[in-house]
Amino acid sequence: MPEVQASRGLAAVVGLVLGAASIPASIPASVAAPAPAAYDDSAPRTWHVGPTRTLTVPSQAAAVARDGDTVLIDAGTYSGDVATWTQDDLTLRGEGGRAHLRADGQDAQGKAIWVIAGDRTTVDRIELSGAAVVDRNGAGIRQEGTGLTVTRSWFHDNENGILTGADPASDIVIRGSRFFRNGAGDGYSHNVYIGAVRSLTVTGSWLSGADTGHELKSRAARTTIVGNRISDGDSTASYSIDLPNGGRALVAGNVVVQGPASENPAVVSYGAEGLTHPSRTLWVVNNTFVNQRSSGTYVAVADGAGAHLRNNLLVGAGDLTSGPADARGNRRVGPAGFVAPGSEDFRLRPGSPAVDRGVAVPARWRARWEYVAPARQVRRPVAGRVDLGAFELR
Repeated sequence: MPEVQASRGLAAVVGLVLGAASIPASIPASVAAPAPAAYDDSAPRTWHVGPTRTLTVPSQAAAVARDGDTVLIDAGTYSGDVATWTQDDLTLRGEGGRAHLRADGQDAQGKAIWVIAGDRTTVDRIELSGAAVVDRNGAGIRQEGTGLTVTRSWFHDNENGILTGADPASDIVIRGSRFFRNGAGDGYSHNVYIGAVRSLTVTGSWLSGADTGHELKSRAARTTIVGNRISDGDSTASYSIDLPNGGRALVAGNVVVQGPASENPAVVSYGAEGLTHPSRTLWVVNNTFVNQRSSGTYVAVADGAGAHLRNNLLVGAGDLTSGPADARGNRRVGPAGFVAPGSEDFRLRPGSPAVDRGVAVPARWRARWEYVAPARQVRRPVAGRVDLGAFELR
């Protein structure tokens, strides 16, 4: 029988067994839908998935879970298992480490490893890799419901890491996660591609090595990118951060490294496809920007935007901005003032020209978080006058 919450008791177990006759052949008889008396019990259930469990693969849990349930997936690799999740308020979590869903040529609905159609889903400690479909936009997660929170998860070697549609009521949160080597190589697929949702928040994460596409692309009405590491390495990634339709945006406390093979001279782009959102406000605050190309632009801003650039460190060649911007306290520096720039550790050394050189920033736009490798964040300390760049000297 499936492992469910003990609070359901014997009646729930009996209900599960009695409902066995109507299940599809692909699902074990012991995970049949509960009999009516048990089904009426609205208490959320916890389903355990793993090679030694009754439910051996996550897709079996997708067939029996209800709104509000939790699915705990034992750490390990699940090859070729794909699923569509239709339940609301669902939690999908790796147990004992990350649960790795490897596509191995399979997909759900011709779209993704996981198609999430339910609302307010939480995904925690899940690894998704290898998604590829005929349309060349296969995703680790295709988000079709309203609201998604992703924590402590990895997305790699997919055509898109996460791909969402347009939903003006949807809030997407990504925290403490990694995205690497995603992209189909056509420039239309990305490490993270968020459609026209209400908001996107990305914190404490590492995005790297996108294949020709952008490291992060967001069409959200509000975008908050704080305390992350975004680095190309030797990849052919395009923009590090692309906000093509504007919107209210905060880019603060990030380490952003554009690699020498990047196919776009701009590191951050704002409004390149038209300022279609009511808000045209961009704040770029206390970032450490590194350009490893021989030329370029750190922040490209479309005409009509209200861009504010404060306390950023620029390492390498290139112009600060190619468009209208209110710029204060930004400074170009060499690599000597950082702890280990060769390994992308851009914490400040004592004596750095960035120490105590910052200007005041309105409270709502300040950089309050710092990135911690490989995918974590901590509060940025406050000690006198703010330092420039993504880190405050301790």
